[in-house]
Amino acid sequence: MAKNSTPYEVAKWMLAQLNAEDVLYQHEAAYDIEDNFGEEHVYINNAGNLAISKDVLSEFRKLSGDSIVWVRSEKMWRPREDFDESGRRQN
Repeated sequence: MAKNSTPYEVAKWMLAQLNAEDVLYQHEAAYDIEDNFGEEHVYINNAGNLAISKDVLSEFRKLSGDSIVWVRSEKMWRPREDFDESGRRQN
């Protein structure tokens, strides 16, 4: 992994991590992204937490399509299951 990566390259890494582990927690991913790709792909959100840049998240949405869902209550992504509601965001 290299600094000066594009948002697309970071999003590809996120998808690979999710596919390998079946889950990707936002806070862990944000710190790994900062360490491996540089601080230009993260920011400090209103709650004071490290967060993933909107450009990276946009690319991640494009790459993962409807096959991945965001579980808001656990702040993580996982593969879609048969019981999931329509849409990307789950509770």
